[in-house]
Amino acid sequence: MDFFKILELVGGLALFLYGMDVMGDGLKKMSGGKLKSILGKLTSNKFRGFLLGLAVTCAIQSSSATTVMLIGFVNSGIMQVGQTISIIMGANIGTTITGWILSLSAVSGESFFVRLLQPSSFIPVLAAVGIIMIMTAKTDKKKYIGTILIGFSVLMYGMQTMSGAMSILKESQSFSKLLIMFSNPFMGIVSGIILTAIIQSSSASVGILQALSQSGLIPVSTALPIILGQNIGDCVTPLISSLNGNTDAKRVSAACLYIKVIRVVFFAVVFYGLNAVLDFGFMSRAASPFNIALIHTLFNIVTVALLMPFCSLIEKLAIKTVKGDKNSHENEILDSLDERFLSIPSFAVEKSRQLVCVMANLAKDSLIDSTLLLDKYDKNLAQKVIESEDEVDKFEDKISTYLVKLSGRELSVKDNREVTELLHFIGDIERISDHSVNILQVAQEIDEKKIEFSEEAKHDIHIISEAVREVITLATEALVSENLTVAKKVEPLEQVIDKLKFKIKTKHIERLKDGDCSVEDGFILSDLLINYERVSDHCSNIAVCMLEGENDSFETHEYLSNVKHNGENDFFGQYDEYKKKYSL
Repeated sequence: MDFFKILELVGGLALFLYGMDVMGDGLKKMSGGKLKSILGKLTSNKFRGFLLGLAVTCAIQSSSATTVMLIGFVNSGIMQVGQTISIIMGANIGTTITGWILSLSAVSGESFFVRLLQPSSFIPVLAAVGIIMIMTAKTDKKKYIGTILIGFSVLMYGMQTMSGAMSILKESQSFSKLLIMFSNPFMGIVSGIILTAIIQSSSASVGILQALSQSGLIPVSTALPIILGQNIGDCVTPLISSLNGNTDAKRVSAACLYIKVIRVVFFAVVFYGLNAVLDFGFMSRAASPFNIALIHTLFNIVTVALLMPFCSLIEKLAIKTVKGDKNSHENEILDSLDERFLSIPSFAVEKSRQLVCVMANLAKDSLIDSTLLLDKYDKNLAQKVIESEDEVDKFEDKISTYLVKLSGRELSVKDNREVTELLHFIGDIERISDHSVNILQVAQEIDEKKIEFSEEAKHDIHIISEAVREVITLATEALVSENLTVAKKVEPLEQVIDKLKFKIKTKHIERLKDGDCSVEDGFILSDLLINYERVSDHCSNIAVCMLEGENDSFETHEYLSNVKHNGENDFFGQYDEYKKKYSL
């Protein structure tokens, strides 16, 4: 094999691996939205788990990626180790589809329809359609389809290039001797493990083997043990991914390894034992891309079917061998933002949104609790408000850091908009939590100094407190349920709260003149009103961000100007209703 053929082989391999990566990336992005719902339907039912693993892996064409996501779920406390076993088995079968697609490279014949199935016929068409879709598509979905087509075209072209470079090996004596060495089952399995461990993709390594088989020199006796080894080598990515995970995450990767090793050892012992007795004649025949796809699929289907009844035993084996303190990892909700999910941005965005909703509810409850302290100060409730504020701060730090990392990924227009929205939300939510503590301090000062407001002042404080409780409830409900109808109610109420603040301050000045209230009362009342106004402002920011986000705009001031002057979103009607409801 001369220098230029080596260059051709290396170039073909590079194109093949790049095409595989591009196609897989496109598949992940296009199916990302579906993965949110598919992977959200977690179940302890083995058969449904198996189908789940099969479906997800068919969608993203990577059993390693599926297993890594499972490790992330377990690490974050969303799933238990036992739930992942059957899903991993389903993933092992789902990943065999790639081999069947790549086997098209060996299709030959002179009829029109057969020639259409040959890569030399459909690759140019798919590549042309793909690039046109990428350049002209206005929706993300069409762009992803174009990316998939381009990736597939590149990997098929790379496979053809590798096959062409390998054709000269038919005359190579040294290559023939090397293949004889790999006919040894042990050596073949080891070589398959090493090849797959290096490129971290069993689908890609099977494709390389299929390309080599087109030289006509690889017998089934050589291909079979390499395929067995490739299945074990596929565990490298999950094993690496679990290194920084908790004990249960490591148990998932261990279970993945046990599943593959047990299947390979069982199959090898039974098959080669029978071969020694029956001497299978097909072992000496040349392997083809079709044969390799068939062997890969049959091996996975047969061994998975035999191992499925023993899911619970595999779980026990993983728990037994991977020791750890049961309490070593607190299943805090913040752990659900696992960095493994960053590889599927749409899913990572969904997890971020879920935590922002939890954060919003924490801030809402904290604010409502702080307002209740004004009527009757309670040290336990006050401590709860302080603890909630600390927790909200942790959420803000964790989510914002995660979203910044996520924004560095290649996001769809929809996901990019949502990340921007979430960054806006967490800033306002964190400030609402801060104001809860400020209101708590006002209540504490009233209690410590034994300040007694006039009956009129108490009534005014009660009215504005009710309004603030409603505005935070509306803003939180709108955010959590993504309800724009509810979001439209926030700004009219915010305006009413602004008017209430002004009226209450004016009334206090009148009482001050009449000697019914003291200056010190005024300072405390002013602090309270300022905090109430700021809370309602932040609620307005959240609602407006939601409404403007639908139009890919975050021009808050422009929106507020339109609703106040033009009466958009039935602003004046709702404003009048709230004005009557919270009249002094």
